[in-house]
Amino acid sequence: MLVTFSCPAYADITMFGDVAVRLLRLMGHSGTVPGALLAEDVGTALQRLEAGVAASEDEVPSQATEEEEGEPRVSLRTRALPLIELLRAADKEKVDVMWVENT
Repeated sequence: MLVTFSCPAYADITMFGDVAVRLLRLMGHSGTVPGALLAEDVGTALQRLEAGVAASEDEVPSQATEEEEGEPRVSLRTRALPLIELLRAADKEKVDVMWVENT
């Protein structure tokens, strides 16, 4: 599953569903897709996401997982950065944010 986040103030962001759901939960949302945030809730969601991502950086990554896959691990902060930028733009412009599943 792919999830696309959109708002009028920023380009659409598409990411893998498991990552999107994890980020939605860090934002304080249930993780359901499709969904939306009203403009007045974007700032709070952004703060929660940034705090959750910062807390996840304290977790020790499993090197076994990286060795099994043969590719370097991409941090949650790196994966979250486009969504954080979208939320910042939406908060600045005071617009709603929506997300949908792509098939």
